[in-house]
Amino acid sequence: MNDNGHPLDRRRLLAGAAAASAVTLTGLAVASTTGAAAAAPARPGSPLITRDRIATAALRAPDGSAPAVAVQADFHARLTAWLAFWSANSPRAWSAPVHVVARIEPAGDALVLHAIRHRRDDELHAGFAAARRDAAHLATLASLHHHFPSVRVRPDGTVRVGDGAAGFTGASEQVAFAVAACRELWGDAAATAARWPEHAGRVLARVGQPADPASHVGWAAFTRTSLRRGLGTESYE
Repeated sequence: MNDNGHPLDRRRLLAGAAAASAVTLTGLAVASTTGAAAAAPARPGSPLITRDRIATAALRAPDGSAPAVAVQADFHARLTAWLAFWSANSPRAWSAPVHVVARIEPAGDALVLHAIRHRRDDELHAGFAAARRDAAHLATLASLHHHFPSVRVRPDGTVRVGDGAAGFTGASEQVAFAVAACRELWGDAAATAARWPEHAGRVLARVGQPADPASHVGWAAFTRTSLRRGLGTESYE
């Protein structure tokens, strides 16, 4: 089953948000920082900017408030690209995300994700909810591993995401995700940490994208297909 279609306006909105974020990252349109943005430390070459949205989605704090937050420019650009990717691979009945419930850490280079909300049939729904350990939870982890090197699930199900270039590094969190995805999304109960590349490789062969899952190309393919399977966009059967 394949559910690739998305309304053009949704794609345009997400692409526009990603492009605007990329411009900000290059320094052509960096917003001025205020308050907490000026106080929090930043890595050299990565200015703090103040934002209240990621792509088309409004940022919401876990307590429901909607403050503008200080975030490093490159991290915000990656978050924008990630959310556009998550949305583009979600079922077409879902709107673009309208809320990202999260907390940005003081340095502006990490986020703790609680929920992603979209509209369906004019009602708000959670496409990802930290407390709900389901296929959509694993799918969202896949999307984050596709875009970031540091993705850690905390005991309450929230996910801490650290800034950095995407790619497989061999981190224990990446291996744990790969094993869980093979077992719970792809039905391979025999997957283990020691032999996960073999099992993930079978997944890639099954979907017609044979590659070493520990390579850059293979990791990107494995996380992308796991996202689509977990959100129910494509079954690959």
